[in-house]
Amino acid sequence: MRVLIVEDEVKMASLIRRGLRDDGMAADVAIRGKDALWMAGSTEYDVIVLDVMLPDMDGFEVCRRLREDGVWSPVLMLTARDAIDDRVRGLDTGADDYLTKPFSFAELAARLRALARRGPVERPTVLRLGDLHLDPSSKRVWRGETDISLSAKEFSLLETFMRRPGAVLDRFQLLEHAWDDEYENRSNVIDVYVRYLREKVDRPFGVESIETVRGAGYRMRVKGGRGES
Repeated sequence: MRVLIVEDEVKMASLIRRGLRDDGMAADVAIRGKDALWMAGSTEYDVIVLDVMLPDMDGFEVCRRLREDGVWSPVLMLTARDAIDDRVRGLDTGADDYLTKPFSFAELAARLRALARRGPVERPTVLRLGDLHLDPSSKRVWRGETDISLSAKEFSLLETFMRRPGAVLDRFQLLEHAWDDEYENRSNVIDVYVRYLREKVDRPFGVESIETVRGAGYRMRVKGGRGES
């Protein structure tokens, strides 16, 4: 098991590396965010330990850029601040777990072993189909360079489609994922909101990303709707 430790406090980084090596793991250290980016891009790490406070860029930005670069090694973030906002921001930028300083080394090692068992799984923080993008954390949708304003329910329905590209979803499945129990299966609310989405997400751009599958439901085209199915 190989671990990358991204920590600018040299004493702390040395203590973590020594402990991990004593625990039978291989460990490398980066003290700056830009070092972490190239090291993680050139070496396949089982887990990355990432401190929030770094001298050149914060851990949130490092994590975001790692995911953008296609590095899917599990990330455990370290923070000296026990603020809920920091935990939420870290998880939304692609982190898998977090620990607040000071921490027990035994707990750190156990969390790293648990993350390593999951392995590198692609978990993009921004959903993308062709030139259509949806960011669940910022509630932003855009196609190409154009932002698209959606209501909360329109956003929820689009997210349901984009998380299952190519899959035929019936009305009950869409209700189940995007609405609560106040709507019955026989309601036509799905047809109405699909029409709203098409008017905002597709027609102004000359595309057809949400297609009707007769007798079955609806499907989001895998390639984003520019003539591909």
